[in-house]
Amino acid sequence: MPTDHPAVAPAHPTVTAHQDFIRQIVRDDLAAGRQVAIHTRFPPEPNGYLHIGHAKAICLSFGIAAEFNGWCNLRLDDTNPGKEDPEFVEGIKDDVRWLGFEWHALRHASDYFEVFYRAACKLIEDGVAYVDDLNAEEMREYRGTLTAAGRNSPHRERGVEENLDLFRRMRAGEFADGSKTLRAKIDMSSGNINLRDPAIYRIRKVTHQNTGDAWPIYPMYDYAHCLSDALEGITHSLCTLEFEDHRPLYDWFVDKVDLPNHPELWQPLLDAGLPTAPAKPRQIEFSRLNLSYCITSKRKLAQLVNEHHVDGWDDPRMNTLRGLRRRGFTAAGLRLLIDRVGVSKQNSVIDYAVLEGCIREDLDASAARRMAVLEPLKLVLTNLPEGHEETLTFPNHPKDESFGTREVPFSRELWIEREDFAEVPPKGFHRLKPEGEVRLRGVGIIKCEELIKDADGNVIELHGTLDPETRHGLPGADRKVKGTIHWVSAKHAVATEVRIYDRQFNVPAPDNEEDGKSWLDHVNPEAKRVVQAWLEPAAARVDPEQRFQFERLGYFVADRIDHRADAPVFNRTVTLRDVWAKPAGQ
Repeated sequence: MPTDHPAVAPAHPTVTAHQDFIRQIVRDDLAAGRQVAIHTRFPPEPNGYLHIGHAKAICLSFGIAAEFNGWCNLRLDDTNPGKEDPEFVEGIKDDVRWLGFEWHALRHASDYFEVFYRAACKLIEDGVAYVDDLNAEEMREYRGTLTAAGRNSPHRERGVEENLDLFRRMRAGEFADGSKTLRAKIDMSSGNINLRDPAIYRIRKVTHQNTGDAWPIYPMYDYAHCLSDALEGITHSLCTLEFEDHRPLYDWFVDKVDLPNHPELWQPLLDAGLPTAPAKPRQIEFSRLNLSYCITSKRKLAQLVNEHHVDGWDDPRMNTLRGLRRRGFTAAGLRLLIDRVGVSKQNSVIDYAVLEGCIREDLDASAARRMAVLEPLKLVLTNLPEGHEETLTFPNHPKDESFGTREVPFSRELWIEREDFAEVPPKGFHRLKPEGEVRLRGVGIIKCEELIKDADGNVIELHGTLDPETRHGLPGADRKVKGTIHWVSAKHAVATEVRIYDRQFNVPAPDNEEDGKSWLDHVNPEAKRVVQAWLEPAAARVDPEQRFQFERLGYFVADRIDHRADAPVFNRTVTLRDVWAKPAGQ
């Protein structure tokens, strides 16, 4: 049974004191002596990759543990074999570490299967669990509705010995899938439908990724989750609001099994060398992270992958943590979002622009600057001699001298952005136009003097001149013009593939089907666009995942999978400003 203790103390991000209702509960519990140390856990199911909603749960559980000098376990809730995969386990571990957290111990719900079984036998012996022969459809019918009470199963009053015999035979694999279920005997008339004799075990003859074919029966989530918390000595079990109605069941199982006073139930863990000190946990619910223009249903994210709407779980259009990382989002930026959103009991939807703003804020400080041209138009400076070349020195960051400087080649022929020229400029256009002047970033003032067009009348090249008196360091450098544009030396430019990413959905609430459309109808067809661009040399010779601000264009990252120094691939992380903002008056 793995514990996977790190060799060194966990390295947490900078711990900041926060004020919210959960932390106040923790402070009160410590002050009252109800707890002497804080233990939390993050318990994902390994049936997919983590998404941005999980980031809040990770930051909260690991963050609270760090703030109060406690610890947080990573526990894989692997009670549903057939839908789970070791690939997802490794992905979850990688994502948690990428966000900046390290766990105290790595546990699996499957570590506790023998304990769960023994605890179920105890519940039968105590007369509060029974084996039921109703099938799934009959069980739903007997369960009742939110407005009508349920009915007792005809098998509810089986005796203890018969129930024990049947449950042991379920364990031995004697019965077919779905033919019998172990249920808790609580209250079929309860107003909380979760307490209407919920299932504890179901028969599933499916090979488990950790335990193989050892178990033909598997515990239900509500049963396994709370007992796992108790076995690990979790003090505060933090979960999202949809589990609030499950809390009475959580407490019922914890109290009825009573692990601290029944060490015989968890002796197998000690025999296996797995440290165990059971205690009663406290479940606390908080609102989940909901973002506009996003889907956070793991089932729907899997559908996007399986139906090839995207290129995989790490597609930069996906709001999985792997997708966001590949797109260039930073762990610090996500933690900043979680910090700003805060913790409450009130469900709400956060505007996606808030997330983008947090990423921009982090990248503005941490990303070096480079020049790139995504939609190239040739500019020839005709008053420079043929073959003219020189090397200019540019700061790597305009606000932070510690980033140093770099050398940028400059020549007679340049690439500029096509949108920085207009033959018939609109009102207020301050970039290049016929007979107009702009400042060439870091060089001087240029004037457009001639347009070269193809047979269809499209402008394919500009000819202009550089005013030598406006070069850097000369008195004319202070001459004022309204526009400044960036450029790349055509002779030295490095060809690159740039993937322009945008929001995956084109409406704020893709799950809202009031317009008669399904959520898939709202997939944004412009969420990915690929262009062949030109980079200054210093932007190409970099490692995967290195981030830059391409001046005037946005923040970009060298793709962590496809980028090579000899074949650069960059992804746009986020624009320099919110391009989805509503125009004035709307």
